[in-house]
Amino acid sequence: QLQLVESGGGLVQPGESLTLSCGASGFNLEDYTIGWIRQAPGKGREAVSCISRTDDTTYYPDSVKSRFAISRDNAKNTVYLQINNLEPEDTAVYYCAADQTLSVHSMCLALLEQSLYDAWGQGTQVTVAS
Repeated sequence: QLQLVESGGGLVQPGESLTLSCGASGFNLEDYTIGWIRQAPGKGREAVSCISRTDDTTYYPDSVKSRFAISRDNAKNTVYLQINNLEPEDTAVYYCAADQTLSVHSMCLALLEQSLYDAWGQGTQVTVAS
């Protein structure tokens, strides 16, 4: 069974930075397109950063492009999400998803049912408040 584990969330103040981690058990993340998808209270899911399995091409929606950065460390089998200048609107549970067939654009633009991804993590809570 493919498992993803997110970590790094917490309570932070507006303007601060945070790095979330997505680790894998039982498979190599470098073989998968990875997406960070968040869900705020009372709102639908939103993909915020994606990275391709083929050439590490990244994709960000315009709403977060200037503040979010996704990266891989294949030696650690981990994908990171750096969030800068956090805003209260960033408060959400952040999930990572992995899929071998989705392109980076499809991962970020075509939100699937959770069960349709090859792997989906349990999420990490990010709360931005002063």
